[in-house]
Amino acid sequence: MLIRVGFSADPDDAFMFWGLASGTVDPQGFEFEPAIQDIQTLNEWALEGRLEVTAMSLATYPLVHERYALLAHGASIGSGYGPIVVAQEPLTLDELRETEIVVPGRLTTAFLVLKLALGGEFPHRVLPFDEIQPEVAAGRARAGLLIHEGQLTYGDEGLEKCLDLGEWWLLETGLPLPLGVNTVRRDIGDEAVRKVSRILRASIDAALANREEALDYALGFGRGMDAERGDRFIGMYVNELTQDYGEEGREAVRELLSRAHLGDFRVEWVQ
Repeated sequence: MLIRVGFSADPDDAFMFWGLASGTVDPQGFEFEPAIQDIQTLNEWALEGRLEVTAMSLATYPLVHERYALLAHGASIGSGYGPIVVAQEPLTLDELRETEIVVPGRLTTAFLVLKLALGGEFPHRVLPFDEIQPEVAAGRARAGLLIHEGQLTYGDEGLEKCLDLGEWWLLETGLPLPLGVNTVRRDIGDEAVRKVSRILRASIDAALANREEALDYALGFGRGMDAERGDRFIGMYVNELTQDYGEEGREAVRELLSRAHLGDFRVEWVQ
């Protein structure tokens, strides 16, 4: 059975796929084919049910939960850190509420949490995530919402951090911030869902056990990120909460969906 695996073009998702990409993990008769896109595109594809396995924003999952099962592993969860709003000069929350902010997509968790932090809708414009930092640095946008490696590289462009959403969320709730989730399409069948889940978990475990080799592979998705920052970024988003949400991670998911009024269904995880 062909299993197309959607993941975003960033180092942490690639790191998790290394076990399968390298042949270290036995695919057990499945053919795993990567489908690499930016997270907004993966979110849009999820609405169509295009891929058998896909990463997506937690903010998107409630829209597709009847079609996709939530895996207990593969999540990107930040504890006290997360997507950041940057500008050429420090801006207060009040200033940000009145400023057009360039965002990586309306289906992203980063966009959802920024709405929570600012208390509602705000002026915004959508760009692919890797175009936002240059847009702000060039002065074509006053502020931008950065995800992925932009959280570490914004200073290279002389930009200022105005708001860290992971830090804001931790102060609000005492919980880590769940951003991306990994899912499997239910219609491949219950047995296949369980087998695929175990294989994907094994790929994450293999990468963590062979960190240097997996890091070399992952840096190919880092848009020039050096090994030191690549390793730091992967450490931020591939950790024990990635191997399994644990009770704290599950509570964080339920809390975010509840606060955003997106939790009108029972959240369950496939092991």
